[in-house]
Amino acid sequence: MKKLITSRRGFMKSGVAGAALLAAPAILRTNPAQAAGEVNVWTYANFVPDDFREQFEKDTGIKVNVRLVDDQGKQFNLLAAESPKPTADIVTVAGHRFLQFIESELLSPLDTGRLKNWGTINPVFSESDWATINGNKWGAPILSGAEILAYNTEVVTPEEARSWDVLFDEKYKQQTAYIIQDMMSVMMLYNGYDGNFIEYKDDPEKAARLVKEVRDFLIEKKPLVRKYYDAGAEIQQMFINQDVVVAHAWNGPISKLIADGFPVAMTIPKEGSYGFVYTLNVTNNGPNQDNAYKLLDAILARPEIGASMTRASGFISTFKGADQHLTELERKASSFTEEELQGLQFFRAENNKMKYGLLDPAVEEIKAA
Repeated sequence: MKKLITSRRGFMKSGVAGAALLAAPAILRTNPAQAAGEVNVWTYANFVPDDFREQFEKDTGIKVNVRLVDDQGKQFNLLAAESPKPTADIVTVAGHRFLQFIESELLSPLDTGRLKNWGTINPVFSESDWATINGNKWGAPILSGAEILAYNTEVVTPEEARSWDVLFDEKYKQQTAYIIQDMMSVMMLYNGYDGNFIEYKDDPEKAARLVKEVRDFLIEKKPLVRKYYDAGAEIQQMFINQDVVVAHAWNGPISKLIADGFPVAMTIPKEGSYGFVYTLNVTNNGPNQDNAYKLLDAILARPEIGASMTRASGFISTFKGADQHLTELERKASSFTEEELQGLQFFRAENNKMKYGLLDPAVEEIKAA
């Protein structure tokens, strides 16, 4: 087996070369302005591809300043510290974190009328229930992630992987791994419960009872699991070292393994799973709002840009037609069947206080058991 890239940084570097396809037609057909100004973007590595940025700067005269972020909480704290006059014009917020940013008045409602290319986004993402809060859109969806079941195709069969049950099969004892907090939400869904806790907003006693049930189940199954892990690079390395053959994971890290030829596949099991969407958001009182909208509209201009983002990150592009600009292997690494997608629900934030008030202590109790 060929040597594989074994870290997120390495994967990100490997994706940059693929962005060359963006060197094609000009993004805008206007002449560069001599003093068009700048736009400041806080985002993850390669979410604004280098070739796209260079072409945008050439076509518009607007300088794009990118500040890399690696954590939603850190980004929130930085933006809050600069409020009410942030240096950022665009930030990258996961949909289920919208409320935290909105309630702190850090984001401006998105004026989709200023985005002539808004229709590039698949309405599954742009028009979903999580995307509208208080009657407003708050971000342009660009990439989607999902909690998936990953499995070594040389050991585990596709039939076995149709259910989350495989994680608790004695056959694979000490060859499984999962992110324990995220697994709690999945196990709520696995048991037919609402992992977003929206249904239990007015019934905290029921919510507590259901969490206790899931907690006790995972404590009972604890001898079967090899490791509760945290980082994507960890699960990549565990698969490469053959420490595990089946795992709960986010699709991004597993997609990179698939694209590199490792014998691993991923699926959304029949009981369903949860996903999230990364969005680009205009800040409240950002210094260059007009340029922010110009950049957003340019990003949405062509499906090739979405394909480049997918190639670099491993996450699924929200752009219609982006998959047509990926290789067969890249499509395999970043797509699901319609049947699988029907089981995908999006994280919602309306009852996060109750949710994490119950889940966080349960997680610690499972770890300590």
